[in-house]
Amino acid sequence: MATKLPSSGALPDGQVPGCDTSGLILVHRIFRWLYRELPVLVREVDAGDLDRAAVVGDYAKLDFFALHMHHETEDTVLWDRLTTRDPACVEHVDQMRAQHAAVGAQLASIEPQLAPWVASADATLRESFAADIEALRDTLFAHLGQEEDEIMPVAGAVLSQQEWDEMEEHTRAELIAHRKELPKDVMSLQLGLLLASVPEAERDEWFRANVPAPIRLLYLLLMKRRYDRAMRELYPDRPVPAMV
Repeated sequence: MATKLPSSGALPDGQVPGCDTSGLILVHRIFRWLYRELPVLVREVDAGDLDRAAVVGDYAKLDFFALHMHHETEDTVLWDRLTTRDPACVEHVDQMRAQHAAVGAQLASIEPQLAPWVASADATLRESFAADIEALRDTLFAHLGQEEDEIMPVAGAVLSQQEWDEMEEHTRAELIAHRKELPKDVMSLQLGLLLASVPEAERDEWFRANVPAPIRLLYLLLMKRRYDRAMRELYPDRPVPAMV
């Protein structure tokens, strides 16, 4: 971590520095799980199995969308505020921007491979697709670790809780804006994955503390069934791998 320099930039009126950034750890656990599992799922598709390729392909498309959305949210909400508020963070933010660009370039190479593989379930296309996802995974994992070490402590110290919460608000707005392009159960998947990212012993307490009562009830009555159905679709013949 660079030596902290005097801050510049004022907080909005009525806001105070200091925020809880721990939710980002949960999001990072989800991305580590998604991109660890995706190349395995791709490679498990038998040559010529168009039905299974379509299932895995649908979830791969969601994985790619989620990563684009997460990085676009940070680019929009986070970086400029950090460099304005804490000049010592400029070097690390520049590294984050460069790593986002590298991830974006890899996604730009991977995403066009999805449709041809789904349409053919070709073994050669499958291997190239999976190998490129693994390369993306390695880039992404290095980036997530550095973000946790270098960015989260600064953000926790210099941003207000209202500013930090704008990342979640931006994500929600993006999901609404793209709702016609996404599966109807995407919100069930989002909440189910968040719950899976919390250690089991802490899950009930996290659920009560972080999810409004109406959404908790909706999850228990409907959304959990949708999430469980999605996991059975992804893992029809074996248990769902644990996230934590």
